[in-house]
Amino acid sequence: MYNKLFFDSSKNIVENAKELRQRQTKAEEILWQFLRNKNINGLKFRRQHYIKNYIADFYCSEKMLSIELDGGIHLNKEQIEYDEFRTKVLNELGITELRFTNEEIIENVTAVINKIKSELNKL
Repeated sequence: MYNKLFFDSSKNIVENAKELRQRQTKAEEILWQFLRNKNINGLKFRRQHYIKNYIADFYCSEKMLSIELDGGIHLNKEQIEYDEFRTKVLNELGITELRFTNEEIIENVTAVINKIKSELNKL
């Protein structure tokens, strides 16, 4: 049985996650202000959290919810295929994944927060 927090991540993935925490995107900074300190439904979110061979932008282990923010690179064919495979792997671990574009966060973070709350209520 996997630990539902880390799922046996490699040391390399752990180091990459630490590095990513130092280089947040504008959209990640905005969303983190809403997710941090148990601001949503009293649930703890982690940023740049490692799960097996992947790094989730944000992760709530209590509800097993991963939140991904996608920039322009996620529109190319290879990245779309990779993202679909990654989502499948996470789903097999029992993790629900929500994806938002950076633009959604920057332009209407309130709608994004409402979608996150709605999903958390279902889980």
